[in-house]
Amino acid sequence: MAILARRIIIHGMVQGVGFRYFVRRAGKRLGLTGNACNLPDGMVEIVVEGSPELLEEFIGEVRKGPPSAQVERVDIHDIAVSGRYPMFLIEGW
Repeated sequence: MAILARRIIIHGMVQGVGFRYFVRRAGKRLGLTGNACNLPDGMVEIVVEGSPELLEEFIGEVRKGPPSAQVERVDIHDIAVSGRYPMFLIEGW
């Protein structure tokens, strides 16, 4: 099975609302690996690796976010698979 990687930037009210924990739960439930971290400008960055089908399901979930978040825009970029993540992690503050 092919493994792909994406870098996803989430814009909106996504810090201080449990967004990274929501992302980690979704990633773990789908068997994906990667990380989620807050950026200094108020956005959340996600790096995720997995099968194309599971990545699409994951992206659909993070477009919505948890009930307390307000996702305004989602930027998605293909990146090289690193294999660096043993599971789905939360990084940063």
